Amino acid sequence: MAEVVQSLLRPAEGFRSREAASFYAQLEDQARILRESIQGMTPQELEWQPERGMNTIGMLLAHNAIVDVFWTQLAILGIVETDSMPALGISMDDDGMPLAPDAEGPANLKGKPLAYYEDLLARGRALVKEAWAKVSDADMDKQTTRERPDGSKRLLSVRWAMYHILEHYAGHRGQIQLLRHLYSATVGSPSR
Repeated sequence: MAEVVQSLLRPAEGFRSREAASFYAQLEDQARILRESIQGMTPQELEWQPERGMNTIGMLLAHNAIVDVFWTQLAILGIVETDSMPALGISMDDDGMPLAPDAEGPANLKGKPLAYYEDLLARGRALVKEAWAKVSDADMDKQTTRERPDGSKRLLSVRWAMYHILEHYAGHRGQIQLLRHLYSATVGSPSR
């Protein structure tokens, strides 16, 4: 008899809102895939750029942690003056993004081991879990107005913010996997 492979995704336990628990479970599945795909990365691979001005894997990992904190603080917790320093120990700008067209990766991320980024991601996700677990079904429609850098305003809901964090994380996960493939194809397999 053929083996049955189960592909199931259940809402996370301990959440007030089943919808928030579902978003969180999806985000955690993306995190699992990312963790599996970055195992064994060296500092050299984490800071490698296909060309100057392009993101490094380390930058993208730090950015994902910062985005978890930023959007959760802004849209879920209602904090207008967001600050990633208490949760992550780095500022919102410490991912180096965006880089100037001809720039190397940021100096503050040079030589950082994979464990540094894994810790950032775990710390950001801890804040997400704590905040999202408290969201009720009624809170999912709560709206926040954010003034954008150009002076325009954006009206967004808690539901949209959770979706945005998920799709943003998944997009950068794919970018990280592509960079890892390019590194292997151009530089060679990382030493482990």
